[in-house]
Amino acid sequence: MYELENVLRPYAWGSTTAIAGLLGRPASGGPEAELWIGAHPDSPSVVLAPAVASGSGRHVREPHSPERRKGGRLALDALIAEDPEHHLGSGSVAEFGPRLPFLLKVLAAESPLSLQVHPTLDQAREGFAREEAAGVDHAAAGRNYKDDNHKPEMILALTPFEALCGFRPAAESRAVFLHLAACFDLAGMEIPPLIPRLLEDLAQPEEHAALRSAFERLIAGGEDVSRATAMVSAALISGAPMAPHQAELSTVVNLNGRYPGDPGVLISLLLNRISLAPGQAVYLPAGNVHAYLHGLGIEVMASSDNVLRGGLTPKFVDVPELLRTVAFEAAGVPTLAAETSELGQELFRPPFREFQLQRVELAPGSGPVPLAQSGAAVIIVISGSVLLDSPKGDLQLGRGASAFLPAAEAPVNAHAVSGATGTALAFAVTTALKA
Repeated sequence: MYELENVLRPYAWGSTTAIAGLLGRPASGGPEAELWIGAHPDSPSVVLAPAVASGSGRHVREPHSPERRKGGRLALDALIAEDPEHHLGSGSVAEFGPRLPFLLKVLAAESPLSLQVHPTLDQAREGFAREEAAGVDHAAAGRNYKDDNHKPEMILALTPFEALCGFRPAAESRAVFLHLAACFDLAGMEIPPLIPRLLEDLAQPEEHAALRSAFERLIAGGEDVSRATAMVSAALISGAPMAPHQAELSTVVNLNGRYPGDPGVLISLLLNRISLAPGQAVYLPAGNVHAYLHGLGIEVMASSDNVLRGGLTPKFVDVPELLRTVAFEAAGVPTLAAETSELGQELFRPPFREFQLQRVELAPGSGPVPLAQSGAAVIIVISGSVLLDSPKGDLQLGRGASAFLPAAEAPVNAHAVSGATGTALAFAVTTALKA
């Protein structure tokens, strides 16, 4: 087992205090958006090389991959590459190749993330190959595909968590725009010309067509969209009634304050506006249009950084590629409840083979909790201390610490540390393959 040091991503939308407060360390003073725990080549975690006995009886660091070492430390992707079957397990290598198939993040959104969607595996492979063949630089602003993998994901709320997630039924979105039209009419104000057009789009009998027409009209942007967004926001700020659509319309005001006239502001009214309580989770398959708005959570995904943006960002938006990727269906909010395994493990199992998430709670004096482990696993402790034991050794992790558990270490049990006075809480991720 290997303790990890992880990369903190300082995106502008990140909280300055939430991740530091969760993990019990001083804040950096800047935005702290995502803590990456995994082996994605863009920001791999770093491990200490394992200790081995020297002839003198002292323990020294084994010199793995010198070109990747810094003071005896090794990037996790480089460690895995040295012996993929040992670290990942033969089943994982056979299905996902010689790379860790998942990525764990602690995510802290102080302000909204971009409106975005992720491709299917086939779309990611085709798009990556196309951009590679065209010689598009990986760092180019107009690059869509950073790798050849898909990015299904889930988010588990640690605090109240606000988000947009997937299309709502066209009739529900139409009701919101009818409400806005009535507000303008009652106030004797001009109704933005865009609104009647959206009402026509959303009245189409085939839901797929209705959602696509309205989305395409808005994502095209232009003066009509910018003007309508400004007029709607101004009307709401000046006192137009929001009820019974308080959450959706207050979100419009908030988003327009940050991204004035952006197409994503009114696109938000086509999407489910959700509020997760701590402990609740949703999963996000390919094609699901979503945006995290505010909150702290544990995010797990297939190991990829492929994002196609649809607004609420100054970054590149490739509208044709976006439209090829979006799933225009109102499928409801994909909530995810915990399941209890035969071994008493509390598991969140989305319908993806790359990962499952385990919540590990250990009260003082309680018995051990077996970690679900199908191949490799990673774990992070967010309160208290946890002792991990395997047939090959023990590792104690305090609050904020994390570790990589190679497949060859299984089975691993988590114990409350002897003498501890508080409950320990940790989250572990492994694949959803059968052990």
